[in-house]
Amino acid sequence: MKYLNALFGLLTVIILLGCEPELILGKDEGNTDPWVNLDYLWNEVNDRYSYFELKGIDWEAQKAKYESFLFEEISDDSLFKVLGAMLTELNDAHSNLSSDFNISFFDIDKLGQDNYNWRTIKDNYLPDDFYISGPFVHDFVANGQIGYIRFPSYSGAISIRNLDFALQKYKETKGLILDLRENGGGAVTDVFELLSRFIDKKTLVYYSRLKTGPGEEDFSDPEPAYVSPNEGTTYLKKVIVLIDRGTYSAGSFTSLAIKAIPNMLLMGDTTGGGLGLPNGGQLPNGWTYRFSVTQALTLDMDESFENGVPPDVVALFDWSDLTKDEVLDRAIAEILE
Repeated sequence: MKYLNALFGLLTVIILLGCEPELILGKDEGNTDPWVNLDYLWNEVNDRYSYFELKGIDWEAQKAKYESFLFEEISDDSLFKVLGAMLTELNDAHSNLSSDFNISFFDIDKLGQDNYNWRTIKDNYLPDDFYISGPFVHDFVANGQIGYIRFPSYSGAISIRNLDFALQKYKETKGLILDLRENGGGAVTDVFELLSRFIDKKTLVYYSRLKTGPGEEDFSDPEPAYVSPNEGTTYLKKVIVLIDRGTYSAGSFTSLAIKAIPNMLLMGDTTGGGLGLPNGGQLPNGWTYRFSVTQALTLDMDESFENGVPPDVVALFDWSDLTKDEVLDRAIAEILE
């Protein structure tokens, strides 16, 4: 489930406003030489990938390793597997190779256990006639004392109307729970639209910088990212945001930004990362690629949250009892205390 959400997210985000790759899936009549294509991809990543130092990746060693798998009559399928595997060495789900017959990916399921089960929440916490407002699934929990909002994907479908409806409905509650578990990302614009409802003043939430060359320090100057209050309905009481390893890309950007918003608290497991926005291009043989070319930085200029934004309160789902959600229960208790 985490991978499916992440794959949906990575196919819908665009650079700086999201992350959608330029999907040129067909193969053109260009250079099909396997060494030429590997060298081209390796050099592009070498010059522009943004997290070599943080992840401790020896990219020179990867070139030698994967060149050894090439031979003159290698098939397209085998060449794709070689080049895709080389990209996967970045351990970054924003790194993909695309052709008309396959897409390579890094499986974020490897990062940790699942911590979300929709059936548990639907059967044990929500009424049968729960609300669906655009991308949000929501209703009261804890005997009407708390509002629960499930946000499964940053699809770009957030609107003033559906946010106003949900937040107005829960304005008298003691607190709000926003569930981002298993949210694989999508449109980064949704991050700012969502968070604008939980602040009352313009707030600096993180910095971002672009990789500009092959050197470790070849980055642009950090640019600040701000969230400004929305003129619509806002909610300034306590908001608990549930996260896990399946919270990726735009979900991690939201989690990073929440660290700077006083009335919001992260609970659950560390996110899956994905704080480098991707960009890419086309290989000589027509396949397309993308990888992370930016870094998101905390307010004190730390880039290490690419490996995951940690929760303020750790809580894990116990899969031995599917009648309750320990993460959600912990959030309810935090609000009612």
